[in-house]
Amino acid sequence: MMGIIFSLLDRIIYRLLFFPLYKISLGAIGSGSRLKRPTLSGASRIFIGKNVYIRKNGWLAAEPVTGDSRCKMSIGDGTYVGNSCHFFASSSIEIGKKVLFADKVYVSDNVHSFDDPTIPVIDQPVRQLKKVTIGDGAWIGENVCVIGASVGKNSVVGANSVVNSDIPDYCVAVGAPARIVKRYDFEKKCWNKTDPQGNFI
Repeated sequence: MMGIIFSLLDRIIYRLLFFPLYKISLGAIGSGSRLKRPTLSGASRIFIGKNVYIRKNGWLAAEPVTGDSRCKMSIGDGTYVGNSCHFFASSSIEIGKKVLFADKVYVSDNVHSFDDPTIPVIDQPVRQLKKVTIGDGAWIGENVCVIGASVGKNSVVGANSVVNSDIPDYCVAVGAPARIVKRYDFEKKCWNKTDPQGNFI
């Protein structure tokens, strides 16, 4: 009973206090979206659709640290983001509709340079990578890193994978670096094994 009461109080506080603050600070936030107080950096460049749920200990950043004044992060309608997920856009991260993120996922379109071994990495510039797009309906497993690459529509990335090259639509990818292991065969209407290039075996 107490749990139900605390849950109701939490929802009331969110609607009366936090949601209005997000409406003011974010670039946009759609109706029905619920954020469990993530850390926000560059909030005015972050655009959140309708019915998005972002769980605890998240960090959303859209900071033009590589000089792109059009820096933007967008999260599509119905997307679910698990606990402790960190997304950092220095140019562009575009997340589609109804994407499912497990806990502890890292998504970034940049990396620290480490070209000069005589200088500490922390003192070297941030290097811009490719725009990151996560397609509608994708599922990103626990502890996955997506760095300067995209994941296609309705594709699945297995837990602990590192995505640093693009994954096409309707594929399953695993590993570090992530490699395609299955793709949906629309003729046979099932998931079939593939080689790393996505060709059916």
